[in-house]
Amino acid sequence: MPALKPTDIVGEVVWIGAVKDRAAALSSVPMTQADLTYAGIPEEAHGGVTRGACVRVRSQYPEGTEIRNVRQLTVLSAEELDAIAAECGLDHLNPAYAGASLVVKGIPDFTHVPPSSRLQFQDGSAIVVDMENRPCHLPAKGINADHPGKGDRFKAAAKDRRGVTAWVEREGRVRVGDAVRLHIPDQRPWRP
Repeated sequence: MPALKPTDIVGEVVWIGAVKDRAAALSSVPMTQADLTYAGIPEEAHGGVTRGACVRVRSQYPEGTEIRNVRQLTVLSAEELDAIAAECGLDHLNPAYAGASLVVKGIPDFTHVPPSSRLQFQDGSAIVVDMENRPCHLPAKGINADHPGKGDRFKAAAKDRRGVTAWVEREGRVRVGDAVRLHIPDQRPWRP
């Protein structure tokens, strides 16, 4: 019996990017297509099969401990970006500020899709949703550089809208305009 069920929810990839130099800035560089490899997007600063543990998993591992990289990609929702922009007082929020790898539209309540969901692209490649990406202050610097004062609102505006982190399960190539189908775990919600 399959553990994942395809949904009728099909979104569209509307933006692709890669963070080239994480030490310099969080901002990503836009692209029209990207190869998805088991290490993520080639030359993406968040790529790699493993990574050093960071503050997000400090309850499990000391910082710097080598762990599986389930944060290869940052995936955001176009609809949620629009809501963040509105709360920041902007007409539009460039996904590059948030270090986006992919932006999809048409998947409701995207930031809260269940962990372990799959996003499968039309070429058969797929990424696995790890978990909700928590908002941070890092995008504020880039936003403020272009829109003084507006970036200061980002962290609060992005609460429950910051998208998800994900990793590549099946390699392939994704392009702007590609369809992406949501597959979710076939299980009831956890009730401790």
